[in-house]
Amino acid sequence: MANIRDLDPSASPLDYYGSELRRLREEAGLNQPQLGKILYCTGSLIGQIETAKKVPTRRLSEQLDAALMTGGLFSRLVGLVLRCQLPTWFQPFAEMEAKAAYLSSFQAQLVYGLLQTEAYARAVLGVRTEGDLDAKVAARMERQRILERDTPPLLWVVLSEAALRQEIGGRDVMRDQLAHLLRMQEREWVKIQILPFEAGAHTGLMGSFSLLRFEDDPDLVYTEDFVQGHMTADQAAFREGSLRYDHLRAAALSVEGSAELIARVMEEHYGDRPEPDGRALA
Repeated sequence: MANIRDLDPSASPLDYYGSELRRLREEAGLNQPQLGKILYCTGSLIGQIETAKKVPTRRLSEQLDAALMTGGLFSRLVGLVLRCQLPTWFQPFAEMEAKAAYLSSFQAQLVYGLLQTEAYARAVLGVRTEGDLDAKVAARMERQRILERDTPPLLWVVLSEAALRQEIGGRDVMRDQLAHLLRMQEREWVKIQILPFEAGAHTGLMGSFSLLRFEDDPDLVYTEDFVQGHMTADQAAFREGSLRYDHLRAAALSVEGSAELIARVMEEHYGDRPEPDGRALA
C-alpha cells in the first residue's frame, strides 16, 4: 500500500480528500480499523481512500463528517471528487448542467442521466467502462443532486419509446426505472414526454441532444457521438436545436398520455402495474 505522505494533496481532489482524511483521523487518535468500526466498514476501505485508491461515496463522507466532527468538510469535498470521476470530455457539460435554469433533452435510446436509477445507470455504464465502476455510478448519481436543490432547474425530457422497451439490466431494473420516471413526473419542475413509435420519421433521427438555458450565460446545445460530447454556444446551432426539439415535443404524447404509456409498458413488458403514487405492485 502506498504511503499517504508520498501522495501530493494538490494532485487531484481525490488525493486531497485522502490526505485530509488521514490528517483528521490521526488528530482524533484513531487508527484505520477503529474508524472503520465506527463507520461500520473495514479499516482496509479507510486505507484505500486515504491512499487515493478508492473513491468515497457521499454517504460515507457524511458519516466521516459526523464521526470526526469536521463541520461538513468531506460532504463538501465529495462533490468535487465525484465530478472528477466523470470522463474528462464530459466534465464541462456537467458543470454547465449544474448551472442551467432550464434543461431540455431528447434521448433516442436511453433514459436521460438525471432520471436514471442507480441500478439502471450501473447496467448502462457497465457495458463498456474502464476504471472503478462504483465511482462512475456514484458520479452519475451525484449529478442528480441538482434536482434536489431548493430552486431546481426546470427539466423537460422527450424520450423515444425505445428507451422504455429496450431492456437494460433485466426486468426488475427496468420495472424500477419506469416506476422512477412516474415518480419524477409528480414533481412540478419535471416534465417527461414519450415520442411513440407511431410518430414515424422525426427531427431527432440524427441522435440525442440537449439544450441548456441560463439566467445570465449564453444558451448551449450539447450532442454526443460514440467518442465524446460536443457543446457549443453558437446561436445558429442553438436555434436549430430548439426548432428540432419543438417539433419533437409536438410529435410526442402529452405529459399525461406519456405517463399512461409508461405505466402500460411497465405492466405489459415488465409484469407490474404501478400504484397511483408510482410505486410498483408485484
